[in-house]
Amino acid sequence: MNIHQKSIILAAGDAVRPDYIPASNYISKEFAAKEAQYLWPRTWQMACREEEIPTVGSFFTYDILDDSITVVRTAPDEIRAYHNSCPHRGRRLTEGCGKSARLHCRFHGWQWSLDGQNLKVVDRDDWGDALAPEDTNLSTVKVGRWGGWIYINMDPNCESLEDALSPAKAILDPFAMEGMRYHWRKSTILPCNWKVALEAFSEGYHVQTTHPQMLQFFDDVTTSYAHGRHGMFGYWDSAPTGLRSPRLGGPREGEDNRIGMLAYMEETIVTLNAVMAEPGLAAAKRLVDEVPAGTDPWVVLGKFNELMQEVLIDRGINCPPISNEQAIAAGTDWHLFPNQVILQSPIGVLGYRARPNGDDPNSCLWDVYSLMRYPEAEVPESKWEWNDDLTDLKFWGKILVQDYQNMGDVQQGMKSRGFKGCRPNPKQEVSVSNFHRALCEFIHDGETA
Repeated sequence: MNIHQKSIILAAGDAVRPDYIPASNYISKEFAAKEAQYLWPRTWQMACREEEIPTVGSFFTYDILDDSITVVRTAPDEIRAYHNSCPHRGRRLTEGCGKSARLHCRFHGWQWSLDGQNLKVVDRDDWGDALAPEDTNLSTVKVGRWGGWIYINMDPNCESLEDALSPAKAILDPFAMEGMRYHWRKSTILPCNWKVALEAFSEGYHVQTTHPQMLQFFDDVTTSYAHGRHGMFGYWDSAPTGLRSPRLGGPREGEDNRIGMLAYMEETIVTLNAVMAEPGLAAAKRLVDEVPAGTDPWVVLGKFNELMQEVLIDRGINCPPISNEQAIAAGTDWHLFPNQVILQSPIGVLGYRARPNGDDPNSCLWDVYSLMRYPEAEVPESKWEWNDDLTDLKFWGKILVQDYQNMGDVQQGMKSRGFKGCRPNPKQEVSVSNFHRALCEFIHDGETA
């Protein structure tokens, strides 16, 4: 449903509209406190990928504000999650990721099986009858799985993950993202609210100014839609990829988007290295060699997709068949409520996640990663890499560095006495305003429950 058809409410203060978001949603400590109380403990959050806990005993620690969750593979096809807190004196049991046959408290030596049952209380008899099993077992957290991601929810009465992801799940299921593996993954701290960071990757309206180099072979005009709590955008009204943007006076008569597609792939692999990456470059090179000059630009794009399939088959990579109707419905970019963004393709995903950095509304934890399809024997080794230098072109690539240059200035600018609130584009930034509508409704529901 398009946001123009929806009534928008706010728990308190200024009302969100399709063309207006209060500045307080980003800079107010009171609003951040409402999120801490009514959003994060009640919503489904992507914690990790299944490949990060590949074998029985593998665990991953997911932190959100003061809460910490241990996600554990307890059987080949079973995953559980627990509050990362010893029921004795509260010490955290895990940090980072690793593997263990049992969970262990390094303070006083209590132990638990992978299914959360207490195995050992040192000097158990000292308590007599005061400790019941429920006093010593780990406190469970709900777990859901979709697309290769593992989600957690701390609310025992929450809606199902399938309902929470609807209708995005049904639209994105054909991409079979569970068959993808990490290509690379990186993290840092950004000097802005978590929503400022996330929203920079939830709309394409910024491309013409923040990434002007892309206009040489890319029409950046987008249309954005709301789908329940989620939002998305696509390039349905744009000129074929590989042609100069109308903002630069294109497309020009006789312009050859075979050459433009190759230039686009070369630029993208150097400045971002995600989504289609090297297979896309290989297909674009074949496009120039095998498709005659003067071919209709839309036919060129169809041929590019055919060549991409051939490249993948030659490399032993199996992609799900995506119909034109499915590709059109899926668009380009999805903001999955509350804090996950993905740009999907049949062969790869560029993903983002933002989380508040403590109770400071001006700082957030930031994760960005690339997923790709690989032959089973060729999945590369990758680990989360951290870099505090947001200007490091070699580490982040030009596109992300360009995005990061906006973050701190946006956050500071929102604090100006002259700034009354955001005025999102009601056509190209629907995903952004819809997010705030959904966020405020979610908080309001929590307050009034």
